[in-house]
Amino acid sequence: MSTLSNILKSVIDKNPNEAEFHQAVEEVFESILPVLTANNLYVDAKLFERICEPERIISFRVCWTDDQGKVQINKGYRIQMNSALGPYKGGLRFHPSVNQSILKFLAFEQVFKNALTGLMLGAGKGGSDFNPKGKSDGEVMRFCQAWMMEAYRHIGHFTDVPAGDIGVGEREIGYLFGTFKKIQNEFQGVLTGKGKDWGGSFLRPEATGYGLIHFAHFMLTEIDENLNDKVCLVSGAGNVSQFAIEKLLHEGAKVVAFSDSTGFIHDPEGMTEEKLEYLKTVKNGQRESISAFAKKYESAKFTALGDKNLWSIPADCAFPCATQNELDESDAKLLKQNGLILLAEGANMPCTPKAINYLQKTKVLYGPGKASNAGGVAVSGLEMTQNRMGRYWTKSDLEKQLRTIMKDIHKYCLETIDKHDLQKHDYINAANIGAFEKVARAVHAQGTI
Repeated sequence: MSTLSNILKSVIDKNPNEAEFHQAVEEVFESILPVLTANNLYVDAKLFERICEPERIISFRVCWTDDQGKVQINKGYRIQMNSALGPYKGGLRFHPSVNQSILKFLAFEQVFKNALTGLMLGAGKGGSDFNPKGKSDGEVMRFCQAWMMEAYRHIGHFTDVPAGDIGVGEREIGYLFGTFKKIQNEFQGVLTGKGKDWGGSFLRPEATGYGLIHFAHFMLTEIDENLNDKVCLVSGAGNVSQFAIEKLLHEGAKVVAFSDSTGFIHDPEGMTEEKLEYLKTVKNGQRESISAFAKKYESAKFTALGDKNLWSIPADCAFPCATQNELDESDAKLLKQNGLILLAEGANMPCTPKAINYLQKTKVLYGPGKASNAGGVAVSGLEMTQNRMGRYWTKSDLEKQLRTIMKDIHKYCLETIDKHDLQKHDYINAANIGAFEKVARAVHAQGTI
């Protein structure tokens, strides 16, 4: 056992001052400890340590000119984490909080998420501490061009295929793709999340949110329940949250709260298609605070960011879709007290370890992000396939494929629970163990490289 504990210590010691990365690594290590104990090959070949170590970290300076003609400097990154199962695949995040630790944690999580999809996808993550909020289209374009001027030499449709994430939507993908095409003189599927007229895929914007709700549906079937008439909370108001709300409405659920960086909305009457369209206008078109929503609808109350958050509202199901560590143990306790039966993660690592432990102990159905929010990267993988084939699939075809992939991830988790004699509905350990075994086998089969 001392040898095994040294594995985790060695990873932490080699990566000092990277709290988010440590948190992600520790969570997976705790899950797979029984597997390592039972299999000397995994330990002797140092497969966990190899999966924790990025194959390549690219860090670079991004210089661009703002609308006043002043030179601005940002940091740019691409973490190429693991290519055992396919080309590096993972999003780009443009946000002031971006640093190497956050990107390494996201890339590490991506290894397991991508493995669960069953598609040929390695894992990576990248971005910059650039903040697109408040910038003009010209400034965003010039920044994206400058970022790609360095990154183009490290990516390609059989090497590394970035996508969008926080701060990177279709606009940013367009500028990045145009720059890559200009430099390389080649039209290839090097980025996913493209516009539908120029190599994109139907259902890509909806995929993460829709996939999340599909996964929640399959979880609830295990206790002979469904989403119809369930009261739901969805944190965030961006792409994932909007389409999670949309799919919840399709399933007959009642969404009574959502949030953004300024605060949260509580609407006891619940969201409707009309209200959702207005939310999309506020966030995607006007790019304003959700407080505007409360001004339009009398039933909605806006509460500014403070001690209270939307997790204080009684609900059957909760879907944290905003950012990492947004839901802590006290939130989890309050949710459970108020009748929570299911929590599924739309964001990456939105629950703290103590919150997860509490949910597991109290038998709340808990869907970890690497399983429940894998729909986005799954449809990105399908976009890559369409690009290589040079054709488009219909929206209905992709909806069927997305649902099938989420069903298969759920089934794989259940099979792993049975195989390793885990507690019933232990999705977090099932997802971690199942994905680890798949990646570890591939890493070992390809030699010590």
